[in-house]
Amino acid sequence: MDILTQLKKEAEQVEVLSLQNEKTTVEYEANQLKTCAVAETKGTAVRVIRNGQLGFSASTDETVINKLAANALESAAYGDKAPFSFPDPKPGPAVRTFDKAVADLPIARLVEMGKEILDLVLRVEPDARCNIGLERSIVTASIRNQKGLDVSFQTSPLSLGLEIDRIEGDDVLILYDQFGATVWDNDYLDFARNLVEKLKKARTITSIQPGKMPVLFAPTGTLALGLPLSQGLNGKEVYKGTSPIKDKIGEKLFDEKITIIDDGTIDGKFASASYDDEGVPRRRNVLVEKGVLKGFVYDLKTAAQSGVESTGNASRGLFNPPEPSFTNFVIQPGQTPLKDILSGIDEASSSKTCSASARATSSPARSPTRWRWRSRSRKARSSGA
Repeated sequence: MDILTQLKKEAEQVEVLSLQNEKTTVEYEANQLKTCAVAETKGTAVRVIRNGQLGFSASTDETVINKLAANALESAAYGDKAPFSFPDPKPGPAVRTFDKAVADLPIARLVEMGKEILDLVLRVEPDARCNIGLERSIVTASIRNQKGLDVSFQTSPLSLGLEIDRIEGDDVLILYDQFGATVWDNDYLDFARNLVEKLKKARTITSIQPGKMPVLFAPTGTLALGLPLSQGLNGKEVYKGTSPIKDKIGEKLFDEKITIIDDGTIDGKFASASYDDEGVPRRRNVLVEKGVLKGFVYDLKTAAQSGVESTGNASRGLFNPPEPSFTNFVIQPGQTPLKDILSGIDEASSSKTCSASARATSSPARSPTRWRWRSRSRKARSSGA
């Protein structure tokens, strides 16, 4: 018997997630091809609401469906109160998240792409050591519930990561960047070319004078600001009372040049989809508009706890229940060209200081896929923003 049909007889509400992920990985270490691997994971996760309490169970073993159902029902006896209902069927936006050109990439082509990246770097800096990671996945998911919701979607995330290490005596330089998309992009090498340009500029050694200096954040460097801000905008932190801006909707908290949007409907991006991981349609959420706080991101549970509706931001792994998470965190660009910004910084133009960017990452090739299957230099360098 179908597990949804089976559980509808035992619980007031039922949700069934089916998930399959085929992942191909190619890694280069210290300029040499290190590993090529293919892994496939397939499983089912179930949530039930029984007597007003939430139960959860998941498994990758298709032969234990009865046990899976029993575990979900049993866990509900000890589960949290469920102040929400699973969503009614609603049409979601049309979002492009799958490309056959990406899905069909063989290992040989990924190896070739890695070699292209390596050649770009070594032509400029033969002594550089490169770690390169390439990952291509095909993810298929479906979500059903007792209200008749039955949605499915497929995505084809491709990620390329490059870390460049260059050591000259006591001088250590480390550069990192990555590219990611779910649709094929002929300009997939642009991120590596940009990193090579930074490598060229980093050859210039300059001195830093003591004193207060202006700081210019490159897009990757804004992670230092965006990460704590995203925590404050998360509906879970708002409900818990740990967000410092929890009671400030409608107030001007930032400069009027700041507009922040969470948009899960952008074609080709990792976190984009027609639906979130609970079957709620994705949408474009304006969080900060011209410096004014407009709202937060929620999943079904935190939205109900806060007395609002879900913003379509539920994210989950096979073995983890949903929680609110950002999709594509967008800071709207300003009007001033970069060259004008640079020309207005006296210290930078006179080579009295340097600009720097930082990136938080746990590995050179970690793919920010939607579904989770849960050095310092003694010399100052000038670098491009």
